[in-house]
Amino acid sequence: MMRKTFIISLMFAALCSQANATEVDITTTQGTIRIDLNDNAAPKTVKNFLTYVDEGFYNGTIFHRVIQGFMVQGGGFTADMNQKATHAPVPYEGDNGLDNNRGTIAMARTQNPNSATSQFFINEKDNSFLNDGARGAAGYTVFGQVVSGMDVVDTMSKQPTHSVGPYQNVPSTPIVIESIKRVN
Repeated sequence: MMRKTFIISLMFAALCSQANATEVDITTTQGTIRIDLNDNAAPKTVKNFLTYVDEGFYNGTIFHRVIQGFMVQGGGFTADMNQKATHAPVPYEGDNGLDNNRGTIAMARTQNPNSATSQFFINEKDNSFLNDGARGAAGYTVFGQVVSGMDVVDTMSKQPTHSVGPYQNVPSTPIVIESIKRVN
C-alpha cells in the first residue's frame, strides 16, 4: 500500500509540475509564438528571462538576426538597431541536459559562457554544435520549447536580410516584438 501511495504521489507531483509550467506568448509583427519555459532545468535563466518579460523590456525590440536553416535571434535591439541597456549577466546553465534542437529557445551570449543577458534565439533546426561540450566548449543555455507558432519562426527565418553597420542577417523589414507576456 505504501508503494502505491508513493507512486500516486509522484504522478500527482508530475501533473502539478506540468500544470504550473510557465508559458509565454511572444507576439510579433509576423505572428505569435508560445514558449513553454523549463524552470526546472534552467531556473536562473528562466528567472532572468521572466524579469525582462515582467518589466516589459522586450516590447518594441526586434528579431535582429535571422538565418534560414539555423535560428532567429532577438531581444536586445530596437528597430533602429540601438542596443538596450540590460541587467547583469545570468550564470551559465547550458550543462542542464537540454539540447539546441528545432523549436528550443536558448540564450545568446558572447564568447564568455556567463555573459547572457536579454538576447535569446529560437533554433529553426537541430543545432547540436551549440550544445554543452560540443567542440569541447560551453554551449548555449536552452531554457524552453516552442509549443505553438513554429510556422512563425520558419516564416521569420526566410525574410530578406541586409547588413546594418557591423550586424549581418538583419531583416530588411523589421520583425518587431510587440510584447512578451506570461500565459499562466
